Amino acid sequence: MAESAANLFGFAGQETRPRHVAIIMDGNGRWAVNKGWPRLVGHRRGAERVKQIVRACPDLGVNWLTVYAFSTENWKRSTEEVLGLMGIFARYIEREADGLSAEGVRLRFIGGREKLTAKLRRLMEGIETRTAMNTRLNLTVAINYGGRDEIVRASRLLAERVVKGEVAAPPTEADFVQCLDTAGHPDPDLVIRTSGETRTSNFLPFQAAYSEYEFTQTLWPDFTPEHLAEILDRFGLRDRRFGGA
Repeated sequence: MAESAANLFGFAGQETRPRHVAIIMDGNGRWAVNKGWPRLVGHRRGAERVKQIVRACPDLGVNWLTVYAFSTENWKRSTEEVLGLMGIFARYIEREADGLSAEGVRLRFIGGREKLTAKLRRLMEGIETRTAMNTRLNLTVAINYGGRDEIVRASRLLAERVVKGEVAAPPTEADFVQCLDTAGHPDPDLVIRTSGETRTSNFLPFQAAYSEYEFTQTLWPDFTPEHLAEILDRFGLRDRRFGGA
């Protein structure tokens, strides 16, 4: 970009800016239905929006971006929509691999992978390996992710490590954190949900215990880097005391 996103969008460079932003990308289906189009059109448009937000984040001072792409509850949707979403995920990885790598983006995935197709798992593992050394932006995509499921899986893993003697008993909170899908990731400073819904929907319940939240009426396909910059500006005005006076 000839001019940095920080200047272009009026981000004043406050000292208090979120290092890690997590986004519940809601409203793709409604966006399409409102226009008389199939829901999958909205999901495809939403994937394009992810690309724009990813490109804007580094210039806006965001080092970590985590997006909620598919929850453990989303399997309840129609077979057509689920299969379409899985195809969109696979195409995104295939088409964006070169661009993400060139732009210094490290891509990782969280969530259970056992229900995903073998092809999708191979693509995920491949791009994780390919981008592992990138540092400009850490992008984490939650697929087949549910916070309660993650906590259960982490608890089982921690118990196994204690039994094996890998972790001393009684285990600590730090030991538990190392068993989460997000081990090694900073907790999100800010969680954004688009589309006007005000639920957290099982997204990062442990990690977001002290996160700031922003709920916007904007549907995800309409959520632009300018919208993100405005929210980051408001974040800079918040007083985060973490339980202190």
